[in-house]
Amino acid sequence: MTEGERVHLGMRNKLVFWTIVVLPAAFTLVCEQVAAREPAGWDLLRQGGLVVLIRHAAAPGFGDPPNFRIGDCTTQRNLSEEGRLQAQALGESFRRRKIPIEKVYSSQWCRCRDTAQLAFGAFQEHPALNSFFEQPQLKAPQTEALRAFLMQLRPQRGNLVLVTHQVNITALTGVVPQPGEMVVAALEDGGRPVVKSRITAPD
Repeated sequence: MTEGERVHLGMRNKLVFWTIVVLPAAFTLVCEQVAAREPAGWDLLRQGGLVVLIRHAAAPGFGDPPNFRIGDCTTQRNLSEEGRLQAQALGESFRRRKIPIEKVYSSQWCRCRDTAQLAFGAFQEHPALNSFFEQPQLKAPQTEALRAFLMQLRPQRGNLVLVTHQVNITALTGVVPQPGEMVVAALEDGGRPVVKSRITAPD
């Protein structure tokens, strides 16, 4: 066997090893990690007493148009058809697992309102959940207002559901959620949420 043939054979053996052994093992590990994360989150929610921070469902784009007005959905970035289906599936995930809910609150933005309505039906608006993406100077005071709001509504038997925006969730928890993703948290004294789990948006 020539030197070139030996090199070729070695490379082929490595490729076979990665294809048959390494990649399937890595894929299995990732799947196990995802499977372990989501049921744990749902199991926690069955016990109640937690806060569920939900980023609104899929709404293509970033921010809002220059003529944005609260209460006028035609001036806002809204849910896509995918987002509407995602919100409905989110609500069905709660109902199928019989997750107890005390109250549902939403940002006043239409994409959050629609997510809350499609998922849970009844909800209330609260301005502390509104996006400050276009006004970053509001990050600190609005996040503090949200903490105070959470302290007033500390859930007991059921869970408190808040439909809001990525910037709000990140400011409060440090987590950067995807559209429709849920961040499950417990409240410490002072309204500081401690993240217990993350649940990806349902397909």
